[in-house]
Amino acid sequence: MDLQLKDKVVVITGPAKGMGRAITLAFAKEGAKLVLTGRDTAAIDPVATQARALGAAVVIVKCDLTVGTQTEALAQEALAAFGRIDVLVNVAGGSGPIGKTGWETTEEEFNEIVQLNMTGSFNTIKAVLPSMIERASGKIVNVGGTFGMRGRAGRMAYSASKWGLRGITKSFALEAGAYGINVNCVAPGMVDGPRFREKVCAEMSNKLGITLEEAMTRHAADYALKRVSTDVDVANACLFLASDVARQITGVDLPVDGGFAML
Repeated sequence: MDLQLKDKVVVITGPAKGMGRAITLAFAKEGAKLVLTGRDTAAIDPVATQARALGAAVVIVKCDLTVGTQTEALAQEALAAFGRIDVLVNVAGGSGPIGKTGWETTEEEFNEIVQLNMTGSFNTIKAVLPSMIERASGKIVNVGGTFGMRGRAGRMAYSASKWGLRGITKSFALEAGAYGINVNCVAPGMVDGPRFREKVCAEMSNKLGITLEEAMTRHAADYALKRVSTDVDVANACLFLASDVARQITGVDLPVDGGFAML
């Protein structure tokens, strides 16, 4: 199926590694024009090089997403480079404290992850919407998480931030829908990669005295499909929601989790 994403202008936050890198390369393979943004532009350079090798036009913009004036400047740079913004994919985020109860979590830890996972997405959406509204067209895809649908012991701060992102998604979907703009949320479960192996599995490994491989197997056992998602699985969901194939879908949470959220 042709998703008709060729030459679409796509702004991607957090593109340097993991899901962000996979999403960036997926859009590059579809022929999209990319605006890649984050605080560390040097970390973005390698994936930008890969995307250009696939034929994509790429612009890198330095931006702290938690600062509204910088996200406004990001939108203006994207418009200056390509004349419009068709798609925004909010990938940038953090994991917050792992293995801490809510009462062990500090105020600073809570505020930091809420600021990154909620305020950052709010700022970018607010920045790109005026030009989308003017054109009566646009797709916004937020990357949330299934812990924002079920909650998770030992991940209270992260879960709270992703619950909040769901509210941001649904409210913007209701407000922007009249202008032909779709706003949706992809909710990955555990995604195989360095953060999953080195943080999440390592925490279980240390706590239970088991190997990392045993910890991975235990996590996979939580899912109906008995496997952990990959970053490509998440990227494919983002492509779908960014395309006109999904034109009648807005305000939804799409779990990409092998059947964890429903259990």
